[in-house]
Amino acid sequence: MRKILLPTLTLSLSLVVSSCGGNNGAGSSGGDEVAATVNGTKILVKDVDRVITQQFRGQENQLSPLAQGAYRLQALDSLITQEALYQRAQKENIVPKDEDIAKYIQQYKQDNGFTEEAFANELKQTNQTDEQFREFVKKQLAIQKLYESSASQLKVQDREVADIYKNNPKQFSIQPGVALSDIIIDPADNGAKFDVKGEAAAEQRVREIKTRLNNGSDFATIARQVSEHQSAMQSGDLGFLGRSQFADLPQMMGLPAALGEQFMSMEPGDVTEPVKDQAGRWHIFKVTGKQTETRDRTQDDPSVRKEISDAILSQRKQVVDAAIQARARDEAKIENFLAQRMLENPNSFGVLRPVPAATAAGSPAPAAAPAQPSESKPKQ
Repeated sequence: MRKILLPTLTLSLSLVVSSCGGNNGAGSSGGDEVAATVNGTKILVKDVDRVITQQFRGQENQLSPLAQGAYRLQALDSLITQEALYQRAQKENIVPKDEDIAKYIQQYKQDNGFTEEAFANELKQTNQTDEQFREFVKKQLAIQKLYESSASQLKVQDREVADIYKNNPKQFSIQPGVALSDIIIDPADNGAKFDVKGEAAAEQRVREIKTRLNNGSDFATIARQVSEHQSAMQSGDLGFLGRSQFADLPQMMGLPAALGEQFMSMEPGDVTEPVKDQAGRWHIFKVTGKQTETRDRTQDDPSVRKEISDAILSQRKQVVDAAIQARARDEAKIENFLAQRMLENPNSFGVLRPVPAATAAGSPAPAAAPAQPSESKPKQ
């Protein structure tokens, strides 16, 4: 997918699991203690810690009290926004039906290749019950519909498309290169759903995948099921890699620049042999499209108009979504007891739960909420 060079905005909400309910109050001690309330609906400390458990997949006890305090504040802020948005959706009578929730969960299992046993194990690893996951899906579908109701009003004028094209018509030329998909197997412990650990296990997994592909299995399905990279969410799709970017392969992906010319010698549908990058990860690439020469496109080309319109709508939607979040929070009565307790005791951020000392000399800072991928070139 090509990237339109508009001003970049990275407004996004980290959607996380919660199980909120009840009335206002300080609650009891430990995990049942109330971290915050949104219009009287409780968000418990254990809800916050569940988010951290999902993020670190059982390694959160290695965090220092300071790092855990920072992560808790970040997770709680997302939970507060989520609850405020859900309550706004309820006011607008935007709540999914039971059959919509069940359909989504079934599709989620199918997309991730989960058997019932594997799904139950996934819930256990992320410290969720079936009911908590169902409640999470219910809220996310409601919030999604809330966003969509506003997005449906967004329009792009012809003059806007014309202005973008006129500023840089060469941007819309199609350059020589290839469209790629990738399956990545990482021997490191990275918390992926079907994570393999160790060189021997990774090599075995790669051989099994290549055998399946040779026997006609669908590349996108395998990538979605087992690839240990965020591109698995897009069925392994990395987008378009221009020939001019081949020299950047070592920096972008830790792979030899010569691999780019190998891609150009392949035909759409061809799959590479497994190749290892500088970080020790295994890749299997599929060429899904190929452009051998430069082709200029005019403003009247439907594909150009769609690219520009989609880019404008995407930017506009980010702003509208951020405005919806801001208004939902502004209209809600929010009490953040966790932040209050931290201010009252700023030198001991781990007081809500015993936290072992960090095993490393330093602890990572909280990660920012992930922006939606829109890169025109592969990034690992």
